[in-house]
Amino acid sequence: MIADNILTEEQLIQQATEVLMSKLGLVETLRFLALTTRGRVESVERHRAWQATLDGDAFCDQVFHEDPEA
Repeated sequence: MIADNILTEEQLIQQATEVLMSKLGLVETLRFLALTTRGRVESVERHRAWQATLDGDAFCDQVFHEDPEA
C-alpha cells in the first residue's frame, strides 16, 4: 500500500460506517459497534482487581516452583 492511499482515522471511520450501514442497516450496525465496548473492563483496572485478590507469596511460590517447606 502506498502512503498516499492510507486513510485518515476520520476517513476510515466514515467509510467503514457507510459500508456497515449499507450491508447491515442501522440497528445491526449499532449492535455491532456496541459489541466492542459493552461490559469490557479496561485492562489496567482488570489487572488491579486481580492483584487485589492475589496472595503474593503463594503466587511467587507457584511461579518459581519454590517449596515453602524447604
